[in-house]
Amino acid sequence: MTDASTPSAPLPSDETQDTGRSGRRGRGGAEARRALRRGGGLQQLKYISRKIPLYEVLKTDGLELIEHNADTVLEEIGLEFRDDEETLELWKAAGADVKGTRIRFPRGLCRQLVQATAPREFAQHARNPERTVQIGGGNTVFAPVYGPPFIRTLDEGRRYARIEDFRNFVKLAYMTPVMHHSGGTVCEPVDLPVNKRHLDMVYSHIKYSDKPFMGSVTAPERAEDTVAMARLVFGEEFVDQNCVLISLINANSPMVWDGTMLGALKTYARANQAVIVTPFILAGAMAPVTSAGVLTQTLAESLAGMATAQLCRPGAPVVFGSFASSISMQSGAPTFGTPEPALVLYGAAALARRLGVPFRSGGSLCGSKAPDAQAAFESANTLLPTMLGGVNFVLHAAGWLEGGLVSSYEKFILDTDQLGMMQVMAEGIDLSENGQAMDAIRQVGPGSHYLGCDHTQRNFENAFYRSTVADNNSYEQWEAEGRQDASQRANKIWKRMLEEYEAPAIDPAIDEALQDFMRRKKDSMPDAFT
Repeated sequence: MTDASTPSAPLPSDETQDTGRSGRRGRGGAEARRALRRGGGLQQLKYISRKIPLYEVLKTDGLELIEHNADTVLEEIGLEFRDDEETLELWKAAGADVKGTRIRFPRGLCRQLVQATAPREFAQHARNPERTVQIGGGNTVFAPVYGPPFIRTLDEGRRYARIEDFRNFVKLAYMTPVMHHSGGTVCEPVDLPVNKRHLDMVYSHIKYSDKPFMGSVTAPERAEDTVAMARLVFGEEFVDQNCVLISLINANSPMVWDGTMLGALKTYARANQAVIVTPFILAGAMAPVTSAGVLTQTLAESLAGMATAQLCRPGAPVVFGSFASSISMQSGAPTFGTPEPALVLYGAAALARRLGVPFRSGGSLCGSKAPDAQAAFESANTLLPTMLGGVNFVLHAAGWLEGGLVSSYEKFILDTDQLGMMQVMAEGIDLSENGQAMDAIRQVGPGSHYLGCDHTQRNFENAFYRSTVADNNSYEQWEAEGRQDASQRANKIWKRMLEEYEAPAIDPAIDEALQDFMRRKKDSMPDAFT
């Protein structure tokens, strides 16, 4: 499990979007917005192309200070690169000072390597070209929760996750219009052998969804298997020239890169596949307690990782990742939704823009054990900065519970409802002739009302976002319908979604090739559960 919860472009038009590989176009614009505001249906929505300004918390001199301090960390303190002789040799050849497993980098070298070749934004192609996403620039892509070994439902409570839960979350993400991405380890299926489960996980993303997905990173050979399966789906030449996978690479903060993560990073970079280079930091445990200190260490660790990818293959897509939260100074437990991580998010987003690479952070994070009020306000306190700060790739956008230990079915539904609201907010204010509504103001005049005017009648279906979960009826009607709270309503929604699920089409020959690959790989090694 990565991103663990305990220490251990130019904007497209409204009407069309070029998705590349097949020349097909993804539907967006007014039709998609109407579906979103109605809050229902299987109309899939395009990733967000924001039309609202960015929120900044640091001026240029403050950002330059953080960059200077990060370069000082890289130059004077250095980072540990453990259990990976090849990477040490790569950096020695690049001019770094390598002593044992400690690498010290000439001032500015990491930044120079990243800015010279890493793309400012890139497309991650989906099996269905209409689901291809553009990562970077003014775009935001929502992806589900990642990594929990447990799941929670109102019916069963908390238990270990199984492969059936994994498939369920892939199906739910596929059916959710505002979820632009299938994600990666949506939960950890502990009923399968550790050394083989990645095959079933990657296959589930390919089989039960046609959205873009993430690769396995728990061992370099599992990353190689992911790339091999992607080549069966997209073709070897296409994969070599295009990004079809994005994968999460966590630094072992403070200031350590280990062989497992480096091995996966190099595998994907050499295959021209994207890596999200993310220091996982709980401030006060794995970084200083101050926001500026967290930003400095985050930038230093991420720069070193992204530069390593460029040494492997110049031009390989990289994403500057930041996962930074705080801890309780009384208990040491991780905390979420507090002000300091939001400040770090805003600062790191600005640093990524200055560096010229896409940015990953945010989500719907909380420490609550249940999808309750604590979960709601902590998640909102993470999600709003995510949107205002301009995060490009949002992991943990829905379903996260208990500090990342739990994937919650009910919270997935509650969170996706909020994602729909964020998608509407990111569109900004409509200043078209219809948006100005001058005809309505003229027609109604003083002292009347707008309920029956022509403008209201034309726009009533899509004037406001309609929540799929909230109950806005009278008390009497709510009581008559069983006095259900939001979690109970969400419980019914996810069950209905799974009952209505229909798998997207897949070429039978590709499906058989994938299954044959999995059989051969599984037969080649004994089961291992550690």
